[in-house]
Amino acid sequence: MSDRLPLNDQSHLEERILRRIPLEILAISLVLALGAVPIFSLRAGLFVLAGGAFSALSFLWLKRALSRFLSREKRRAIRSGIAFYFLRLFLLIVTFSAIILLFPRLILAFVAGFSSVIPAFLIEAVRALSQMRKWKS
Repeated sequence: MSDRLPLNDQSHLEERILRRIPLEILAISLVLALGAVPIFSLRAGLFVLAGGAFSALSFLWLKRALSRFLSREKRRAIRSGIAFYFLRLFLLIVTFSAIILLFPRLILAFVAGFSSVIPAFLIEAVRALSQMRKWKS
């Protein structure tokens, strides 16, 4: 017996996961922001939340761009993908630089929110692995 789902079920599962990740990023950054308010300040909490929102938007933008590029002609998609990657990198650098210049003491709060994508991926990986175990048995 194969340990893979049928193609249609697999793509449906992957799409559901990709839709949940931005919401999980926002939820995790909200929890972190609420924890940061009493420990640090309201402003730090807002920066944690802003970092999470920026991360969620960045993930959505990347997902949309990749699906658009992958549906195109291969050679053209590679050029567009490279241009997109450098634009995205430039915007990340500008955003972080602006925060460092304008609010140097709050950059770690923003980074904490922006990094909430990591636990969101971890949650989805654990969830997928637990589903695989249930499916196999």
